[in-house]
Formats: sequence, structure tokens, C-alpha cells
Amino acid sequence: MLRFANSRMQPEQKAKLKDLIRVFLQIGATSFGSPTAHIAMMETEIVRKRQWLTGEHFLELLAATHLVPGPNATELALHIGYLQAGFLGLLAAGASFILPSFIASSMLAWVYARYGALPQADAIFYALNPLVLAIVINTLWNLGKSCLKTWQTWLIFGLALAGSLLGVSELIVLFGAGLLGYVLLDLLKRPPKAPALMLVFFPLPLLLRFFQQGSDWLQSRAVQLFLYFLRTGAVLFGSALVLFPLIRDDIVNRFGWMTQQQLIDAIAVGQMTPGPVTSAVTFIGYFVGGLPGAFAATVGVFLPSFIIVAAMGPLMKKVADSKAAKAVLEGVNAGVVALIISIAVTMAKNAIVDVWTGLLLAAGLAALLLLKLTPYWLVLAGFLVGIAKVLFF
Repeated sequence: MLRFANSRMQPEQKAKLKDLIRVFLQIGATSFGSPTAHIAMMETEIVRKRQWLTGEHFLELLAATHLVPGPNATELALHIGYLQAGFLGLLAAGASFILPSFIASSMLAWVYARYGALPQADAIFYALNPLVLAIVINTLWNLGKSCLKTWQTWLIFGLALAGSLLGVSELIVLFGAGLLGYVLLDLLKRPPKAPALMLVFFPLPLLLRFFQQGSDWLQSRAVQLFLYFLRTGAVLFGSALVLFPLIRDDIVNRFGWMTQQQLIDAIAVGQMTPGPVTSAVTFIGYFVGGLPGAFAATVGVFLPSFIIVAAMGPLMKKVADSKAAKAVLEGVNAGVVALIISIAVTMAKNAIVDVWTGLLLAAGLAALLLLKLTPYWLVLAGFLVGIAKVLFF
């Protein structure tokens, strides 16, 4: 006879799950803009406010997300959930982070399908973008203090920043930073007697062509969306913004699901809704296949991340005990900070367009550094200023 007493959830785990759901629903509902902004809010809530992780451990998890396929911010949420409450924590954190954006994107897609256009959002982004940039700069300051402590990490950071600004691939920068970290922080200090164990990540196998044709159920639009975005999510590296160049030709030309302008509008939805930018696929799925299509596309693009983190989670403790792996991750951490700086430079070019946006950036930095306000207050302020601009100017 099977006994289930041991399988019951312990009170401590229930409490952790409730905390994870509350925290990531809040982050998912209030984090706007680029994935870097989402990561910034996670660092504030997880490291500084609740102290669930140290700054160094947070960076190690962030570095790991850059080395495997999937949206970085979502995978970081999954890693944090796993560390707090195991596989149930992984599911709770990931679903809570994604849910607000799914709801918001589905609602905007309904409006778009009904009226053929989106409400004007330029005024809101005019005020919101410089404040999001302030959140990113504040995060850079905190993460830099956590990982740039030796001349080796500063050297790796400088080389990674130069490579990023020169247009070197994000993946090459990170693997190069990791290799330099191993050489400078482990190999030169502790020559190995045996070949060093290096981290190897295997991306998910791509789906075979069988899944693009065949039986009747595969012809369902929802199934087509799920399989297409499942394959896309399995080869998506780095920022979620990389998603759009990957899918543009297929969505517009190959499948004819949307026009170029409709895809641009979908990208705008990814920026104007809270949570991961990858949620723009929810808009695409709804436009192509209604609510079932929205659900299928969303599950498809995020499922590889859930599988990868679930597989990696048990290995993270072993990685932490390996001096060689530790050196690799320290190097990658420095590379991550450099990449965030290059992204911040790009954000600044788009966000700081006149003296008023410059003043908003300065006010945001003062609020974060001097008044110690949490980032979502800045997001709320950006929306209020943007709405006031629409109504009164």
C-alpha cells in the first residue's frame, strides 16, 4: 500500500512557496522595459531587500543563464525559485513572473484585434525609459561592487567591455571571459595535476521536420504555434530582444501570420507590458490563433527554460564546490557587468532625448541612491508622468 505522508509539503516549504509567488508576481507586474531592468528589480528584491542570495551568488546564477538557451531574466527567476523551494519553487517563481505579462499581452491583443491599433504609448515611454535606465545604472553599481574586486576581474571586465562595444557576439564575450577567469584565477595559481573539469552545457535538441508536417492534430494553429516557439525558445541565447530578429522572416514571409507592421506592434507590446519582453509571443499567438494560440505560444517559448533550469539546478551546488568552475564563473560575472554596461549605453541613446529626460534620469538616480526607493516606485512615477503628458501637454 502506497503511503503519501512523506510527500506532504512541509510548513516551511509552503511559506517559501508563498513568498516566491508574492515576490515574483510583484516583479512580473511592475518590471517594465528590457530584461536588464527585470534583473535589476530581482537584484533589489532578492539580494538587498530579502537577502535570499548574496550579490556574488546572484551574479553566478545570472552568468549561468547567459551560457544556455532561453530568456535570461526568466531563467534567473527559475534558478532563484529552485534554490528557495526545489522544483515546486522553480514552477512557482517562473509561472508567477510570466503570468502578469501573459494577462496584459492577451488583453492588448484583444484590443488590437478589435480596433486594429494600440493606444498611443509614446508619451508613457518618454517618461518611463529614463527611469528604467536609472534602475539599470543602480544595479550596475551594486553588481560591480560585488564582483570587481581584483585586478584579474577588472582586466576581464575591461576586455569584455571593449569587445561588446566593438560588436563582438555576446556569447563569444561571455565564453572568453569565462576562459580568462579560469586561466587567471585558477590555472596560474593552481596548475592542475590532471585535466581540469570545465563546464559544458548542451542545448536542447532541435525538433525534427516531422513536427512541421504530418498528422491532422499537427495542423492545428495552436499546435503549430507551440512547436514553432518551442524550437525558437530552444535556440534563443542572451537577451529576449534577440527573439525578434530570429522570428521576423518566419512570421512575416514564411508563414504569413502577420505583416511587418503588426510584428512591430507586437514588439511594442513586449516593451509596454510588465514582465519578460518575450511575452510579445503571447500577443503574436493571440493574433494568430486566439486565446488558445496565445497560451500555446507562451508555453512553447518558455518551456525550454523550465527544462534547462530543472536539469541544471541540482548541479549548481557541485559547481560552487569546484575551484575551477568558481574561477570560470567569476570571469563570466565580470563579462556580464560589461555586457550590461553596453546595453545601458544603447538604452541611454534611446531614453535621453532632451533636457527633460536627462532630468528624469537624474531624479531617478537620486531616488534610488539617496532615498533608497525600490524600483517599482520609479515605474509608477514614469506612468503617471507619461499620462500627465498625454492629458495636459
